[in-house]
Amino acid sequence: MPQVYDEIPPHLIDWIGKQHMFTVATAPLKADGHVNVSAKGLKGTFHIDGPNRVWYEDLTGSGSETIAHVRENGRITIYFNAFEGPPKICRLWGRGQVHEFGTPEYDAYLPPGKRAPGSRSVIVVDVYKVGTTCGYAVPFYEFKGHRDTLLDFCNKKELRDLHAEEFNADKGLKAYWRANNVKSLDGLPALEVAPQSGHSVETDRDYSRFGVISLKEAAREMQDGGRQRQRQIGWEEMMLMSFVFLLGTVVSAFFGRMAGPC
Repeated sequence: MPQVYDEIPPHLIDWIGKQHMFTVATAPLKADGHVNVSAKGLKGTFHIDGPNRVWYEDLTGSGSETIAHVRENGRITIYFNAFEGPPKICRLWGRGQVHEFGTPEYDAYLPPGKRAPGSRSVIVVDVYKVGTTCGYAVPFYEFKGHRDTLLDFCNKKELRDLHAEEFNADKGLKAYWRANNVKSLDGLPALEVAPQSGHSVETDRDYSRFGVISLKEAAREMQDGGRQRQRQIGWEEMMLMSFVFLLGTVVSAFFGRMAGPC
């Protein structure tokens, strides 16, 4: 049965903390504007500050729809669903604020050295309604690990900024922001401070805290899991064949006795 709350109850705080990804949905005020849905991941980037406030570290992407929409109207919904264990869907409805890299507000949430490579803003959400539903149609998925692709991409660009004069390389992260993250698809302003900031993009380059694995490691685990399942299926098939053979023997003996000698 669906449940609605005015705040995040303790049992959902624990459940949310165990999920490996979440999705955010936003939209502009314009009736024919682009509604946006973005999937988010990486361990440790989503935080619950209390029953009515959450925030997440917003990483660099090919666009900046969420930032633009939240700047314009504040509306945002955060969505979680279970891929393992009992089915569950959870939505957090709230009003958001954007704190860009290079601002005191951003630094208060993510002091230098704590941000992830590519971190461009903090999205703070004041939650006014929480809803849960069954999620019976959501399939099972086995979690392998978080991808390291985005971290690698942003790390290379940040190192260009760090090695350039005034931390602003032609092919660095801030140049990427200026080219891709200053406007939404509908022309709404997105990043304003971060692309021009004189702040250093220094951070901890150790990816282990994000729970990432490489593409090769993920492929290896999938192959190992496939072999294990094949072995399991082979054993189950053998047991089934043995059972069928035994059942056939018993049935044949039974009818042989019923028929008697010729």
